[in-house]
Amino acid sequence: MNVSVLASTLIGSEIIKIGNEVNDMKRKGAQIANLTIGDFDPSIFPIPEALKAEIVEAYHQNQTNYPPADGILALRETIVDVLKERYSLGYSISDILVAGGSRPLIYATYLALIDPGDKVVYPAPSWNNNHYCHLSSAKGIAVETTVENNFMPTAAQLRPHLKGATLLALCSPLNPTGTMFTQEQLVEICDLVIEENESRDVDEKPLYILYDQIYSLLTFGKEHVNPVSLRPELKDYVIYIDGISKCLASTGVRVGWAFGPEGIINKMKALLGHIGAWAPKAEQVAVAKYFKNSELVDQFLDSFKTQVQLSLDELYNGFQQLKKDGFHVDAVIPMGAIYLTLKIDYIGKTTPAGDVLKNSADVNFYLIKEAQTALVPFSAFGNKESMAWFRASVGGCSLQDIKEMIPRIAAALAKLS
Repeated sequence: MNVSVLASTLIGSEIIKIGNEVNDMKRKGAQIANLTIGDFDPSIFPIPEALKAEIVEAYHQNQTNYPPADGILALRETIVDVLKERYSLGYSISDILVAGGSRPLIYATYLALIDPGDKVVYPAPSWNNNHYCHLSSAKGIAVETTVENNFMPTAAQLRPHLKGATLLALCSPLNPTGTMFTQEQLVEICDLVIEENESRDVDEKPLYILYDQIYSLLTFGKEHVNPVSLRPELKDYVIYIDGISKCLASTGVRVGWAFGPEGIINKMKALLGHIGAWAPKAEQVAVAKYFKNSELVDQFLDSFKTQVQLSLDELYNGFQQLKKDGFHVDAVIPMGAIYLTLKIDYIGKTTPAGDVLKNSADVNFYLIKEAQTALVPFSAFGNKESMAWFRASVGGCSLQDIKEMIPRIAAALAKLS
């Protein structure tokens, strides 16, 4: 079959591939704790009841025609208020673009800024930046981070790569690690971007920051920080990605938004207008009403965050106990999002069947088979397969599921030699 170069070289989502294989095994009767997809089991983590009622009411009101290309006015007005109230950020309704979740907005940011061959710098691990670079014909530069900095990129690590770059893609809380920037870390990076832009000629593209803060309301005892609040002079160079998908357990509701410089937002609007990647109108109407009620949102967040943190802490403490028991494992303290970073250092070990676990994917599928536990290796986030770190997403598992998987993991690892 003759297809485009882009289509023929496209790599599908490694995370979805693992998740599909796990779901196929579950359909055949396997009982597997699936910690792969960054999603929520709605029987465990349902969306807010009040939001659900608003969505149903919006459909009863026949809010089913095309929405405006940049989102309905009421929702953009709500977002303006939320940004001011929760983040002390001053943006106008013309600086905001609503779409069907964060993915089309991230892609539109790439397409609005990147010409073929332009350099995009992003940390590894991080979610999907390697694929967006491929889709936009960018030259992607993956900067490897370390556990010593909680896998968050530092200014020192980024500095050698920013000369001539068009985009720096950042995320906090970070998917896949569940870790966050400190104020000091982000200030140093912001100052580096300001310094780089001051060194450029007037006819040269500036360096922009794509700042994904989709998990910003899901933090545990840590303060979320963002570039423009720390360095207001960056306002013309930062495109934010946000929405309700994660903070309201509403991944399937498909309402996300970007905000940033009006000129860039308008180009993103034109791109998405051709694609038709709008959020459904009824859902926009519902979110505009629900998200405006900060007291109601906070009530949900308090309960929801407690439930998520219980699961993350259970998994973290379970791995710390395995470490105490002599297993070659570790975990990074959860700070935000729905993810835990796990180290399972068993590459090179041999299974009871005599098979050598040659890489992180082999370790993962061994655990799927022997411990009925599915994770995602960091190789799915831009790192090498020789890296023994994994993402665990707790949104699809109950607390009981997590408690029961720890002894299974211990038994499976104990069989390796």
